[in-house]
Formats: sequence, structure tokens, C-alpha cells
Amino acid sequence: MQIRIGYELIYDCPQPTPMILTLNVHYTRASDLVVPDHLTTNPSVPIAGYRDGFGNWCNRIVAPKGRIRLASTAIVRDSGAPDEVVPSAMQHPVANLPEETLVFLLGSRYCDTDHLSQIAWDRFGQTPLGWARVQAICDFVHRHIVFGYEHARPTRTAFEAYNERKGVCRDYAHLAVALCRCMNIPARYCTGYLSDIGVPPPYSAMDFAGWFEAYLGGRWYTFDPRNNVPRQGRILIARGRDAADVAISSTFGANTLVSFAVQTDEMVGASA
Repeated sequence: MQIRIGYELIYDCPQPTPMILTLNVHYTRASDLVVPDHLTTNPSVPIAGYRDGFGNWCNRIVAPKGRIRLASTAIVRDSGAPDEVVPSAMQHPVANLPEETLVFLLGSRYCDTDHLSQIAWDRFGQTPLGWARVQAICDFVHRHIVFGYEHARPTRTAFEAYNERKGVCRDYAHLAVALCRCMNIPARYCTGYLSDIGVPPPYSAMDFAGWFEAYLGGRWYTFDPRNNVPRQGRILIARGRDAADVAISSTFGANTLVSFAVQTDEMVGASA
């Protein structure tokens, strides 16, 4: 299948404002881009690109005083297969983990493992190792948190989400990531596009989505505690320790987000 993706962000800045934008499809999906996801700005400004420490593609701009429109439209080829489910995937002893996974065992800005360690061991210490343990964590988080855009708060940590029992997809992911790390399972935060392909209506307003990946059986697997079912048409933008590493925009000065829109739709009739 082919999926049309895109976004439009409009900011109002009272003065020239530097921005870092993490909005491009992840390099692991670059070969699937039928139409590339070039960033456009109105008014036009210089754009400088670089890869961050996690391999994500980022763009730097200086937004001028006044309004600026950031937009992109692309087409991505996708298999249409749902998220992989591998109940036999084993958990590795920490001593045997590859070095590149170890950073994803540590606490981070939003995944405050020091506050959740005892809670995690009390609740999941008797669950089977490996896939079953991660799924038990996802099942718990899915039931524990009530979803609502009115509950969004950019400063909420995993421990606060655990106590407040409300939030948006990033809060589900942060809590699950933190609990996995407490149980010695490397887990990393992901952001990207998630379509409604294969999901019955009614459909909610489209947004960027947050999920996570856990390292089991020698590779990373996708888990989504917000939806807690395998989904189709998941298109990765960025990975990191938590949402602080993959913010769609980091702004260095006063600004107002005037308008925000995300598109991700299957192109019916398009060939793969």
C-alpha cells in the first residue's frame, strides 16, 4: 500500500527565533519514500540539516519575526503488515546486552525510573521473562491511564502519569518505557505517524503518535500501550530516550503555535 503523510505547523514569533525540527521520516524508512518529505517554509528561510546522537534527521532554521508556516507532504510505500508479535522473544541478562542498548536501561528526563523501581518489581516481578513481561506492562499501562487530549501536559513524567492516571500517548509510552527499564529491559521512545488503517470508525483527529520499542531476542520490537493492539501503517520519525530527545520542534525564544495539522491516509487504488 501507499500512505500519504504530511503536516502543517504555523508559529508566530515576536522576534527571530532559532528552531530545531525533528519532522522527517526516519532513515530506516528512506527507501520506502515514493515522494520525499522535504520541509518547506513560508516565508522561505535557510535550512541546515544534521543527524543527532540517535541517528534522527533534524533541521535547523531561524524563524523570522511574525508568522512562519512549516509543511511537508510525502508518499510512503508500506507493506500493510501489522506490528510484529513474537511471544517467544527472550529477555537478555543485563551482562549480555549489547553496549548500544545500555543507555536505554537508564532513567531519563521523563522516564524517572528511580521513583518507579519498587512499584515495577512489586507488580511485575513474578511475570514471565521476555515478551510476556513487556506485554504485561503494556496491559497494565493501557488499563491504568485514561486517554484525553485535555489531559496533555508537556512536563508530566512517567511517575506523575502513574499517580495521575491520565494523559496522552506520550504518557502511556513514558510509563511503559520506565517500567521496562526498571525490569532490566532496554526500552526506547518512538514518535511518528500512525494511521487509522484497519481501525473501525469513529476516527479521532490525526496527530503524531508516541510508542516504544523494547529490546528482546536480539532485536527491537514495537509496543504501543496506548492502543495495545498491533496496528498497520506505522511510520517512524525518530527514536530517543524519551520525548525530550524527539520533540517535533525545539524553540529557543518566545513563540505561539497558531495551527497544527497532521495527515496520514492510505491512498486507495495506489499500487505498492
